[in-house]
Amino acid sequence: MTADTPNSSLNRLNRFDWRLWNRFVAIAQPYWFPTGRDGWQFFVLIGLLIVFLFALLATLVGLLTFGFQRIFPEFMAETAGGMVAIADTLFSPPIVFVLTAGLIVPWIAFFLARDKVLPRWPQWTFLAGLLLLLLCVSGMNVVISFVGNFFTTALAEKDAPTFWRFFMVYAGVFAIATPFVVFYRYVQDLLGLRWREWMTGKFLNRYLTNRAYYDINSDDTIDNPDQRISQDINSFTTYSLSFLLIFLGSIIDVISFTGILLSKSVGLTIFLIIYAIIGTVVVALLGRRLISLNFNQLKKEADFRYGLVHVRDNAESIAFYQGEAQEARQLQRRFIDALQNFNFLIGWQRTMGFFRTPYRYLTYILPSVILAPMLFQDQIRFGDITQANFAFAQIFDAFTLVVTQINQLSEFAAGVNRLETFTEVLDDKADKTPAAGTTAIDTVEDSQISLEHVTLVTPKNQRLLVRDLSVKLEPGEGLVIVGHSGAGKSSILRAIAGLWNQGTGRIVRPDLNEMLFLPQRPYMVLGTLRDQLLYPHTDAVVDEAQLRHTLEQVNLTDLPERVGGFDIELDWANVLSLGEQQRLAFARLLLTQPRYAILDEATSALDLANERRLYEQIRQTETTYISVGHRPSLLKYHNYVLELGGDTNWRLTPTAEYQPDDYVFA
Repeated sequence: MTADTPNSSLNRLNRFDWRLWNRFVAIAQPYWFPTGRDGWQFFVLIGLLIVFLFALLATLVGLLTFGFQRIFPEFMAETAGGMVAIADTLFSPPIVFVLTAGLIVPWIAFFLARDKVLPRWPQWTFLAGLLLLLLCVSGMNVVISFVGNFFTTALAEKDAPTFWRFFMVYAGVFAIATPFVVFYRYVQDLLGLRWREWMTGKFLNRYLTNRAYYDINSDDTIDNPDQRISQDINSFTTYSLSFLLIFLGSIIDVISFTGILLSKSVGLTIFLIIYAIIGTVVVALLGRRLISLNFNQLKKEADFRYGLVHVRDNAESIAFYQGEAQEARQLQRRFIDALQNFNFLIGWQRTMGFFRTPYRYLTYILPSVILAPMLFQDQIRFGDITQANFAFAQIFDAFTLVVTQINQLSEFAAGVNRLETFTEVLDDKADKTPAAGTTAIDTVEDSQISLEHVTLVTPKNQRLLVRDLSVKLEPGEGLVIVGHSGAGKSSILRAIAGLWNQGTGRIVRPDLNEMLFLPQRPYMVLGTLRDQLLYPHTDAVVDEAQLRHTLEQVNLTDLPERVGGFDIELDWANVLSLGEQQRLAFARLLLTQPRYAILDEATSALDLANERRLYEQIRQTETTYISVGHRPSLLKYHNYVLELGGDTNWRLTPTAEYQPDDYVFA
């Protein structure tokens, strides 16, 4: 077996086939029904739900018809004699038995599947309401076709009394249909909103579990995860409901209008089926290229948007470097990539338009052309032609779903593929089993920190950083890690935190909830000053007096007054200098007072006086800390020095015996 090349993998994704269908089901079904070997039950339940709603609606329409017949017998005889005949048929054997079965059997099926359906009853209730409205809208279309037949026939024959009578009926049907159509769209949008909320929560949970968001940054197969969560999920839920309703509506229209069309012309019906099949096959073959173009367009648009966000987030650095020209070039390059792909996309759509446009235009005149000889021979009335045209259009749209929706289907397919590849990567990140041919450092939770014969390798085995490292830090002791840039100082901290685990040996550490990591550039959360101080425990209750005391300890006494209080929301990464951000991070540490603190050049932007002040504050707590830094001034605040040579070698020395190397602290 040979591995797929990138191009073959892309081609495998960009096809209308069963694999695309399976990818869609894997993403969509969990909202409605548990996944697993019994997944087919979901589609059976959908079908039974439609049967139940159809039987329910037919029963209600029949009862209403009988009611109107009793109250307005003359009006019903003149305008809806056919409806009365249909109602009589519905409540006569054997149809009445079919209706009864349609009402009872779905209830039994849902009762048997209640353990899987009841936990998801809100979405099933919304879906049932939406499908009921769909059936009502389709039923209204059938009624409109018959009313339109009598209306146009009366107009052609200059029968004024009949014309005005059916004009009033027409107006009444429109008045009744309006709320059904409006609520149909509203319930569809509302269900899509709820589905998006559920899916986004699910993806966010998986994205933020086991630090998948961190690992994905180094995964070349996933681009722009932010777009996949924010935009692709929204498109997925919107398109899924839209296509579900279009598909079901098409089936209902075929069932409803085929009888009407057959009553007008068997030849027209046969021609319609052959014409629709030919068009669908041709467009399906031509449209396969659109999926890959839409897939690439989503990626390139996201790349361009990310470039703009990158400039905004690094505006000050770019201004200092005067890098506007370079940034303009990279943005222009990304934009041109998106434009070029879009140019190919619209060109392909143009080519397909040469087939789709005349293919569609012919449907406007073909029914009339085929039925015209029958009209000239007085075998049918003019209204029969208009009704046949209406029925032909409804059935044609149902049969040519791929033709009329090819652009939207290709965009939808591209979005499904992007979400499925994202899901696969999240599943891989959730599985912490080392990949074949690699080994992982064993991590054990205990009340101390120690590294036992640890050999650390960068992700993807790119570089060996340190070999056979053994260090033990007892509670209350301090360790500083030094070495020239690139020796692997921060990498050891990543290994302790569990971010990097490729290599061999064992790391013993407390639970991560008992540890606090302070990077060189502190993370400024989106929130208030109070949130900054309490992060990551923003739900903790700390009175304002204690917050002010902590800010005084880190030499930020006037900060609340300067920014407008503890509950003001600002862009803190831009409002505060790097030195102020580092002091704010130390305030978090003093408020949290974790058992262990890991400081990665956490005072690099501070003067020596502020550095001394902060370390003296930490030493007054019971927090054991490990520091990484380049300043020799850090040595006096620690018990041991771990020096990394940069060639996988290391040495551990008590601070009192350590002789600083000018090269190390350069």
